[in-house]
Amino acid sequence: MKGIHLLAKHLNVSIGTVSRALNGKPDVNAETRKRVLEAAEELGYVPNQSGRALRKGATGVIGFMMQTGSEITGHGDTFFMSVFDGVQTVFARHKLDLVALLCSSQEDPYDYLRRIVARGFADGLILSSTRRIDHRFDFLAKRKIPFISLGRSLTDVGQPWIDLDFEGMAQASIDRLVAKGHRRIAVTRPHDDTNLGYVFVERCREALANHGLALEEDLIFRSMPSEAGGYQIARAILACEERPTAVVLVNETIAIGLYRGLEEAGVKPGRDIAVIGRHSPHARFLSPSLTSFSLNLRDLGISLAETLLATMPLYAESYPQGPSRRLWPLDFVPGESDAFSPKQQPY
Repeated sequence: MKGIHLLAKHLNVSIGTVSRALNGKPDVNAETRKRVLEAAEELGYVPNQSGRALRKGATGVIGFMMQTGSEITGHGDTFFMSVFDGVQTVFARHKLDLVALLCSSQEDPYDYLRRIVARGFADGLILSSTRRIDHRFDFLAKRKIPFISLGRSLTDVGQPWIDLDFEGMAQASIDRLVAKGHRRIAVTRPHDDTNLGYVFVERCREALANHGLALEEDLIFRSMPSEAGGYQIARAILACEERPTAVVLVNETIAIGLYRGLEEAGVKPGRDIAVIGRHSPHARFLSPSLTSFSLNLRDLGISLAETLLATMPLYAESYPQGPSRRLWPLDFVPGESDAFSPKQQPY
């Protein structure tokens, strides 16, 4: 069923209402929009012209879906812009264009994706911010829309993915801190059900267990992945009855806020508490220098684009390595922020 006329007739609403609902117009109430999107999904509706182009891979557009909002990305996020540069470098070889699909922090990513697919203007998709259970994967696989995920999920439809090696970062960080004498080590994770949080915390737990230590639940701090989130974690650490002697930060933007929150209370990273985090351009200006893990974001973008195109018949010949699944290595960058050792002074 591919005609908007038939979809409108099925729902007993006007064609204009269906069109506005599919395009997310604000003059359509939420209940009607939900009915239209669910019926379009159930009956296999795709817009005629763009839907045909989608199936043939002829729109010349690839969408990169990401969530926005300062509470999610912070005020100086450079992660995705650097990744985009690498992605577009590959797409330019084939006269393809990258379009950022910006899902508001106030909207459910699955609902947003359904609306995007209903418009049918992209040949393929790159998904980020993968959830523990991610219904977007099933949705795209059912419609045979090529996609790759930046991140893993328990939802597995056989799609290619690239994820940062959070397990490697967790293992190396815990081993390093335990070797320095730390026993009460705090870790951070995103505030929501983003899969990387589960992966990171579980490996930290396993790494500590290998040393005969336990990861205490009150030392797992959730926050938004932003500067404000880092400040919130600092306040929570300071409020602990028995403060941790070290903390490992999973997100690259929270170090700035953490430093600020700790130093306001006279607690200095590297002198009074050990900190290990993720490198970012802004972290270069922190004092003491942040002991961190870094990666080449442009190269990551290139690999994402090439792996996606390897799944698409029009471009697969150019990428004989085929689709793959890969953990992206993180490089250790020594700094001064983890210099503190509980052996130095009573804590």
